[in-house]
Amino acid sequence: MEKINYKRNTWSMALPLLLILGALPISALAPGSDGWQMFARVPFKSTYFKEINEYFLVPTFTKELRAQEGKEMDLRGHFIPMDMDGNSIVLSKFPYAACFFCGGAGPESVAEVQFKNKKRKLKPDQVISVRGKLQLNGTDINHLNFILKDAELIQP
Repeated sequence: MEKINYKRNTWSMALPLLLILGALPISALAPGSDGWQMFARVPFKSTYFKEINEYFLVPTFTKELRAQEGKEMDLRGHFIPMDMDGNSIVLSKFPYAACFFCGGAGPESVAEVQFKNKKRKLKPDQVISVRGKLQLNGTDINHLNFILKDAELIQP
């Protein structure tokens, strides 16, 4: 009986699929996932902020992501209850227990959403879809790195 090398067979089947997906434009990927995928490609460096005596992860935004700044973007994720001022929420790629603040995820997995109209009442961990204009933030530690401004809830 022939011994099968599953590791090699898995990669030989997956590699063509990965090459095809890599060649597709980002918009051809699953709706709502392209923003998270672009965020995941952003490298972060631990940087010391003398004025508050703390280290924060500071992004170096990719050229691809900088080209999207000011454009509308859709994101689908989990509502994370944060007592942020005004009409803002935090949207996480992962549920509350695994998010950036409570679990082991990185800063690329959360986005600040600033609604243009009064936000609806949401439940913690509720999966929602939002659309807003992307703003990148690499300097203001009082806000997240990825911000959707003038956002609307497109799917509660």
